[in-house]
Amino acid sequence: MSSAVVRQRPRTLWEQGRRPAREVVTLTIALLMTAVVLDLVLSEGLGLFFDLVFVTLCVAAALSVRPTDFFAVGVLPPLAMFAVVLLLAISEPGSVAHPDDGVVQATVSGLSAHAVALAGGYAICSGLLLIRRQFAENHRR
Repeated sequence: MSSAVVRQRPRTLWEQGRRPAREVVTLTIALLMTAVVLDLVLSEGLGLFFDLVFVTLCVAAALSVRPTDFFAVGVLPPLAMFAVVLLLAISEPGSVAHPDDGVVQATVSGLSAHAVALAGGYAICSGLLLIRRQFAENHRR
């Protein structure tokens, strides 16, 4: 009697994500807020450091979430950016806009100042989730 050895193929990058959305979103927000604090300590307002961390976290979130939880991570980038800018507009408007601006104006100014990072992070996140979904569908067949 010979026993067949079943070899499992190694997981590709598109199959690696197995974390639940709750974990991914919580960790992403915590790391994003850490980046905000570091950026504000190092400079007068949100800058390039925050933008780079934001895009990197969007990529990491899209690659680490399990396929059944794609929606939560798919809507995360704009909501996270809005939450960060709104919190800063309320507490420290000078970090995202002119110090004398009201909350609404500071929020709009902050979002427009980081629009490239927002659009880039959102596009990359959505694109990665789309690739992962198509890869999973093709390998189910």
